[in-house]
Amino acid sequence: MSAREAIKTLQAQMETSIIGQGELIRQMIVGLLANGHLLLESLPGLAKTRAVKSMAKNLDAQMRRIQFTPDLLPSDITGTEVLHQQGGQNVFQFQPGPIFGNVILADEINRAPAKVQAALLEAMEERQITVAGATHKMPDLFIVMATQNPIEQEGTYPLPEAQLDRFLMKVLVDYPDRDSEIGVLELVRGEEVAAVTAGGAAADVTLIEPERVFEARKEIHGVHVAPAIEQYIMAIVDATRHPDHYDKTLGTWIQIGSSPRGGIALERTSRVNAWLEGRPHVTPDDVRAMAHGVLRHRIILSYDASAEGIHADQVIDKILELVAVPA
Repeated sequence: MSAREAIKTLQAQMETSIIGQGELIRQMIVGLLANGHLLLESLPGLAKTRAVKSMAKNLDAQMRRIQFTPDLLPSDITGTEVLHQQGGQNVFQFQPGPIFGNVILADEINRAPAKVQAALLEAMEERQITVAGATHKMPDLFIVMATQNPIEQEGTYPLPEAQLDRFLMKVLVDYPDRDSEIGVLELVRGEEVAAVTAGGAAADVTLIEPERVFEARKEIHGVHVAPAIEQYIMAIVDATRHPDHYDKTLGTWIQIGSSPRGGIALERTSRVNAWLEGRPHVTPDDVRAMAHGVLRHRIILSYDASAEGIHADQVIDKILELVAVPA
């Protein structure tokens, strides 16, 4: 099985268990291939956790789930040194925490205090953690998918901008359409029937080996990005930093624009999107397709924008309208 066939198989198998959320699955595949972390945000019950579990189930990889709560400690995530007796002597040995996995589900990440959220920073950015002066590296296949609920604010700790910037993309999950939701009812009913029948065996799935993901990443590195596309990407990022140069109204909406990570992420995800579409080069459409997911959490809106009910996606729509598309 080639890398492209493996990724198509992964996407198809996920779509059988996650109905009506094709865009969510697509963005998760992009995050996996771009070797970046995702922040999934939606109202309760829209299959965020189920989607992450589905990806892990179809990968030949280890999933770890961390349920974030206000009483969680950093060592509960990273692990700690434990005292053991060995040969009649007391010896400290490192006991890895749940962060040492391939697909990490950080559920309700905004329910944990700042110290715990910060414990993820080194692992997400440096692909390693340091405990008691010793450095421990993450696995080669390592992706953090964090979820949060935007409507529950009591007892939560909003993620600081420094940590938000570590996420490659912020994915907003919306309600499925009516026909898809009927399919959800049938899917859940079928799973309940399968669970009570004799054996209750799960359907056969083709496990995608991590090597196929690494091969896909190598192919994506070879996707060509023309200088004009690079200029287009940087013009979009620049418009978030100097919006008044493009439009006076836009200038009143943005308080702080994207960091350099935004441009890096936009270029990387655009290459992934081109590869998924079967193209050897990036087009402006690839950049525009990825712009919202990459930039919506990297733009801090002004008070004026909040007062007018303007959301980050509307700001990005305006930027894409104003920035000239290369021929």
